[in-house]
Amino acid sequence: MATDSNTRSLPYAPTDSADIIYPESDGKPMAETDLHIEEIIRMRHILKAHFAEKPDVYISGNIMMYYEEDVIQSSVSPDILVTFGIGKKRRRTYKTWEEGKPPDFVMEFSSKGTYRDDLDNKVELYARIGISEYFLYDAERRYLPSYLMGYRLVDGRYVEILPRPDGGFFSETLNLTIHLQDDTFGVYDPATEQWLQSAEERAETAEAEVARLQEELKRLQSTSTPSA
Repeated sequence: MATDSNTRSLPYAPTDSADIIYPESDGKPMAETDLHIEEIIRMRHILKAHFAEKPDVYISGNIMMYYEEDVIQSSVSPDILVTFGIGKKRRRTYKTWEEGKPPDFVMEFSSKGTYRDDLDNKVELYARIGISEYFLYDAERRYLPSYLMGYRLVDGRYVEILPRPDGGFFSETLNLTIHLQDDTFGVYDPATEQWLQSAEERAETAEAEVARLQEELKRLQSTSTPSA
């Protein structure tokens, strides 16, 4: 599994040519609210933990993505992006012509200031760029017509992904199902029949299980001690 130490040693991919400089930020904040920031980070950590053993899977978010060479205005910064087959090395920007492909999966965490753009312009843009799947999630449950939505590219156009009987939206690209869960979301792996967790959540679960086992051992020891 990847660790902080070996992640830091990964080289950065090249970003700029001698002729043009591609900005590494659009000057906009990462998200509008703490809730959005927390949910974006959680999704990123869940995916990183899940694909940690896959060296060709690149996962990022809020990185400047350029989709037309020498046109710095042709840029967008998805909340989450996943690309298969290009490696995990760190990047300052994502240029589709350098990587040889656009991301395979993009997810936007819609908010009051972004949901119209997420539903209109980005649906058209991401389809035109050739992103296989585009998901949207409304963390505040206030703005999207459906709080979790997905689109899949079919013959150059997006087709809306319908929820499964259990309410989950299956991503063929990730081979994972995304669900609404109370006031957050969950990611389910059909292959292992398990809900995915971030590395931090895994550690918390393991710690809680150790504490439970210790309490159970104490209980068994107390009940097995003969009375005087």
